[in-house]
Amino acid sequence: MTTDVTGDPTQPHTESEDLGWEINIPGHPARKDSPEYQKSRARMNQIVEGLEDPFYGPEPVEDHHGGALWLKDDDGWFMVRNLAGIEWSAQFCADPAKVDLLRRNARRLYALCPDAVQELGIRELLDTEITDAAGVQRWTDSICNASVPLPHAVHSAALPAGGGVHHYPSPVTEIVFFKRDDFQLWVTDQGGHDVAVAPVAARGSQDGRVQVLYAPEQSTLRPRLDEAQAGGNVLLLDADHPVARAAFARQYAEDSPTARAGRTDSG
Repeated sequence: MTTDVTGDPTQPHTESEDLGWEINIPGHPARKDSPEYQKSRARMNQIVEGLEDPFYGPEPVEDHHGGALWLKDDDGWFMVRNLAGIEWSAQFCADPAKVDLLRRNARRLYALCPDAVQELGIRELLDTEITDAAGVQRWTDSICNASVPLPHAVHSAALPAGGGVHHYPSPVTEIVFFKRDDFQLWVTDQGGHDVAVAPVAARGSQDGRVQVLYAPEQSTLRPRLDEAQAGGNVLLLDADHPVARAAFARQYAEDSPTARAGRTDSG
């Protein structure tokens, strides 16, 4: 995967990758790490180093502007997320009044955890109304927004290296945090394109169908997915479809007579 930014960042320009997308970006100052961001990143790293968390740790992790709110109780630090996270470039279209709603939401939550407020040093940040671009920028790079620690594979990687949130829809990418290890979220269609699928029934139901959650423009499944969604429906693939079989391949292998014979719980 390669990334190409064309043009002066202070002027309207485009950004694209070899995944086949291109978006228009309003003109903005050239990006550099603000003092607020450097501070929040360092604090996030300190917190993550002490975590034994299958979701967000351990290092190395990347810093996602995803609306992080770090709290602390008797068991230590843990993270919840605000109603929305503000990506760095998204601050330039942000309405200060709406961003202030995020601040107020965070302040209400932190009222329940005053010790965390003191340790993070965010009392003044939480109490200062956001009314202009400077306030938006400060909030965007603060530890109350910019400090969701994600592994590269689920943050900025593109398939096949990983399904990062910067390339694929969050409702799909976040499945990786809670899915069973023997179900394959991302599978390759018959044209060699990566698509995301989910089961349609509970484990043990013997229902091998899958629902297509995401398919790139190049996939032959994409027109069928668009048509289904336009009609308010979902796209289901039969159990014998190659994509469905690939998604359940590990489960099929583990449930084979040979595998069952080797398990102590067989029979």
